[in-house]
Amino acid sequence: MEEYGANKSTSIFWVIFITVILTLIIAGGGVYLYGYFGLRQHTTRPAQMATEKITNADDHTKKGTGQKKILYWRAPMNPNEIYDKPGKSAMGMDLVPVYEDGAGGGSEIKIDPVIQQNMGIRTAVVKKGPLVHTIRTYGHITADETRTVQVNPKISGWIERLYVDFKGKFVKKGQPLFELYSPELVAAQEEFLVARRYLERISGKKDKDFLESARRRLLYFDVAESEVREIERTGQVKKTLMIRSPFSGFVIQKNVEQGVFVRAGTMVFQIADLSRVWVETHIYEYELPWVSEGQDAEMTLSYLPGKTFSGKVTYVYPYLQPKTRDVVIRLEFENPNNELKPDMYADVRIKSVTDKEGLIIPSEAVIRSGARNVVFVIQDKAKFNPRDVILGRSLDNGNVQVMVGLIEGESVVTSGQFLLDSESKLKEAVQKMMDAKKIEKEDFFEDME
Repeated sequence: MEEYGANKSTSIFWVIFITVILTLIIAGGGVYLYGYFGLRQHTTRPAQMATEKITNADDHTKKGTGQKKILYWRAPMNPNEIYDKPGKSAMGMDLVPVYEDGAGGGSEIKIDPVIQQNMGIRTAVVKKGPLVHTIRTYGHITADETRTVQVNPKISGWIERLYVDFKGKFVKKGQPLFELYSPELVAAQEEFLVARRYLERISGKKDKDFLESARRRLLYFDVAESEVREIERTGQVKKTLMIRSPFSGFVIQKNVEQGVFVRAGTMVFQIADLSRVWVETHIYEYELPWVSEGQDAEMTLSYLPGKTFSGKVTYVYPYLQPKTRDVVIRLEFENPNNELKPDMYADVRIKSVTDKEGLIIPSEAVIRSGARNVVFVIQDKAKFNPRDVILGRSLDNGNVQVMVGLIEGESVVTSGQFLLDSESKLKEAVQKMMDAKKIEKEDFFEDME
């Protein structure tokens, strides 16, 4: 009896165990089937809703594009060719509109007017006007090369007497410079006197030609006409002949002393007329478009404070200085009182005004990153839109020319724009991150389908 009871208990245990296992299997299969079909039905609807939401957003964007403000119109093949009205480009193509969100360098931001005051935001209006630029540079005074002469004897000889014995002395045209003894000059005088005496005894055409030839020889040796007449009047040969100044001016070089021997062609004196002088100034390559011959120029000297000299640009040298990599500009100034002395340094201003007008903004309004130039434009009183611009030439009074990106009458931020730029870039980065997550979510739903 005890053995029968033990076998019965074992049988009941196995029946209960098998029943529990079957129940769990059936319940698990039912839950799996319900979860699969239920989850599919549950997730399909959100995916459809997300797709519909994206489609509606795209449609809304497309519908809203036509309502956005057009900043300007540009040529499709040349971004620098812009217009304020629709029409045709220079190539005959239809102009393309540029909207306010298509010219930005970040995201539009909105700031309360009270916070704007705390940030110290200041603005300026984009104006159209003449492009004025003043070049400020240095220069040094030199003698006018067209008013400079050299005195070179055409024959070799000795300086018997020197009348101009120091540099800087002013000489007039015809004034004695030195007396020269030369055997060639003595022979030329004797030849002239022989021809003269022979002509007095026998008169003939050939004799007159010989006399004139001897006279010209003396003149070609730079003997003054008055000296030749004196020789002809006295009939005597002079040991030395006077060499006179061919030009009025200051002696700026002197290379002889009394009693020295000079060879033919040696420069004895250099004489310059300093009533008009040159000023050679140096400018950079990028400033060349602002300079042309005939422009007005002003100059001041350190030893004459408060006095301004007026002159003209007379020549732009066609090459650069190899070491300094700049261009030399030649100016001319009148110097009636000899206040301008060669080798003086001077402060020079060359004012240039172009015939064309352009858009002008303060230079401080531009954020220069090296690759881009960005300004912040005020859309409303509290909205600021970053916009890429293409700059032109630097102008006077801290202004700069804008080639592309702005239109006349708009307002740009001139102070506090770096804070606006930081906020705009932060908003743009957050927007990009949100867009990336949105795309990942859409891809997930597509994979579920």
